[in-house]
Amino acid sequence: MPVIRPASERFHTQIDWLDSWHSFSFGNHFDPKWVGFGPLLVINDDTVSPRRGFGMHPHRDMEIITIMVEGELQHSDSMGNTEQLRPGEVQRMSAGRGLVHSEQNASDTSCRLLQIWIVPETKGTPPSYEQKLFDYSGGWTCILDPNKNHDTMAINQNVRLWRNKLVSQQKIDWPTRIDGEKKIWMQMIDGTLQIPWLLNKGDGIGFSYPEDLPQAEAGEQGADVLLFEIN
Repeated sequence: MPVIRPASERFHTQIDWLDSWHSFSFGNHFDPKWVGFGPLLVINDDTVSPRRGFGMHPHRDMEIITIMVEGELQHSDSMGNTEQLRPGEVQRMSAGRGLVHSEQNASDTSCRLLQIWIVPETKGTPPSYEQKLFDYSGGWTCILDPNKNHDTMAINQNVRLWRNKLVSQQKIDWPTRIDGEKKIWMQMIDGTLQIPWLLNKGDGIGFSYPEDLPQAEAGEQGADVLLFEIN
């Protein structure tokens, strides 16, 4: 049976400017049953209030991916990058031997983003940064690939990240299959998916060999889905 993480059972952090839902253990929230999924360590669904954000803070030896869903986010880091992230764009930072960065919502409206942490395959590498706008209209779009294929961004881990925006009642053709040591984690950004379990916004589901990926169909409002292919 797959592992299902309902949105309502995620850990929750709420302060005056941040509303954050954690699919896995994070910060002061810990459950030994939910310490990542393979090297996939963190999926945080964050809503940041206007004119607020995360001040300068350090990272080391972590692959950090930010997916903008709504609004805008301003990024600055110790590598000299100052960028604005908008919906459709993805940012990938390899913290490597160390970097410092900040993330601020500089606009007058709230923004929503998914921040993902993946444990790197090789530690102590030089830090690096990529940002890219993707078009998700053609089915499964590969965002991250360790071999930097499919016009993707690179990642220092044997993980591929895909995204698909499905229209109402569209059936899924999976971009991969489960074999050997491969695992699949799927995260719902928005909408609903019948798989045959009903997945809603914020739900996650993990598959491991020898399970097969089931038939799936988007709900009436469509579905926005992330898929992690973990080798």
